[in-house]
Amino acid sequence: MKLNYKIIFHPEAKKELEDLDGSVRIKVLKQIKKLKEKPELGDGLGNKAGIDLSGYRKMYADNKRVRIVYKILEEIIVVYIISIARREDMLVYVKAKSRIPK
Repeated sequence: MKLNYKIIFHPEAKKELEDLDGSVRIKVLKQIKKLKEKPELGDGLGNKAGIDLSGYRKMYADNKRVRIVYKILEEIIVVYIISIARREDMLVYVKAKSRIPK
């Protein structure tokens, strides 16, 4: 039997989702729904431009205009979404990095 992962949001990522335009929000939610069954769908992230997101993944929505940054927490069967935003000036990744506990 295939396990379904629980989706949890960083509080700021939840706000970012709520702030999206309705049609874009629907597209993002469709992508997030896919992560419940196949959390490995997104691409792995590393260290780019001094922003180290090793161990995190990204998934695209809205024709690659929006990025969803998340981490798979295998031990508790959770997908933890830490940032949802447009890629402009790497902002989505800067926000994600700032939300990772040090």
